[in-house]
Amino acid sequence: MSFQQGLSGLNASSKNLDVIGNNIANANTFGAKTSRAEFADMYATALNGTGTNNIGIGVNLQTVAQQFTQGNITSTENAMDLSINGGGFFQVTDGLNPVMYTRNGQFKVDREGNIVNNDQLKLMGYPADGAGVIQPGLAQPLKLPTAGIAPQPTTTIDLEMNLDARLGVTAPTSGVAIDFTNATTYNNATSQTLYDAKGQEVAMTYYFQKAASPADTWNVFATANGTSVAGTNAAPQPVTTLNFTSNGGTVTSPTGAISIDIPASTNTAGAATLPITGIQLDLSKSTQYGSGFRVTDLSQDGYSAGTLSGISVEDSGIVMARYSNGESKPVGQVELANFRNTQGLQPLGGNLWARTFASGDPIVNVPGEGTMGKLQAGALEESNVDLTGELVNMITAQRIYQANAQTIKTQDQVLQTLVNLR
Repeated sequence: MSFQQGLSGLNASSKNLDVIGNNIANANTFGAKTSRAEFADMYATALNGTGTNNIGIGVNLQTVAQQFTQGNITSTENAMDLSINGGGFFQVTDGLNPVMYTRNGQFKVDREGNIVNNDQLKLMGYPADGAGVIQPGLAQPLKLPTAGIAPQPTTTIDLEMNLDARLGVTAPTSGVAIDFTNATTYNNATSQTLYDAKGQEVAMTYYFQKAASPADTWNVFATANGTSVAGTNAAPQPVTTLNFTSNGGTVTSPTGAISIDIPASTNTAGAATLPITGIQLDLSKSTQYGSGFRVTDLSQDGYSAGTLSGISVEDSGIVMARYSNGESKPVGQVELANFRNTQGLQPLGGNLWARTFASGDPIVNVPGEGTMGKLQAGALEESNVDLTGELVNMITAQRIYQANAQTIKTQDQVLQTLVNLR
């Protein structure tokens, strides 16, 4: 007569309740994964391994297996909250211990610019160089730049427009080629802002003047802060002359970008701006149709200095830094890791796992590539605990516990009967 079976059942049911209780406790833990108690029956080992009427001696807890199914994605108001929709884990490190893995994407930026979680573990990924080019290789802690972005002088200008073919000739027949203060000496004008090497703004204005001959010809003049770009204010010269085909749809000359030099000048605040040399001005997409003057594209590649104003993370894991001058550039890319056997990972607490021999080596890649899921910024992955199912399992485990206790009670009554035999 043995109490072993009932006792093992009590222990197993108690551990099952512990697992269920832990699941329920983490129902609202972001990135947490539900666990399942897995049991196996036990038999006494025969001397020769034979016997067809062996009676089991109870049950034992084989393993507590975590279930790495996808949790629901919930939106948040924090741009640094990240969720993985699909496979993969974030890689975090304290710089001392081996890399740890997590599905909890509650990240923040510390005082040194590192992207960290609530335990101050640093998120890992690929850095970017000064030009914003991602440098793939060995993952390292991602760090945002603390310095601002340096200014970039203008090097290219693209101007796409339509010049009204119906307008009359405005080129003077004598005297100066154009009078910038007299609108009768040109047909249309448009402006944009350029930047010198210091990031100072240079007000650039273009003037378009229809010439008498040859036909379909327009002179293009320009001023920088009121100073003529070609020639002098007293004797301005066109920076280029546009020649169109007879149907006005194509520029025949110049056929590509032309090089212009912006002279030093004085801006409206009285500060001296630096000269900008070798700017490539492209007017080749212009047309001359019988419709109103309109500029459809006017862009340049310069910008002033700026300070870091915010960050965002794309679904590919690229971390973009936004600056006060309106520019943005990549400063890094999050790298994810996945495993052949995720249930072989060792839970460490704090929503962290460590690789083991059973899990295999990590397979790394960027989000959205291979077996990796995509990132979603401003969102977190909820726990995958099914609260309703856990409550039902708790009732079942409770009944099983009571049944095992009843077997012990029955064995006790039988033993008491034997002891009382006279």
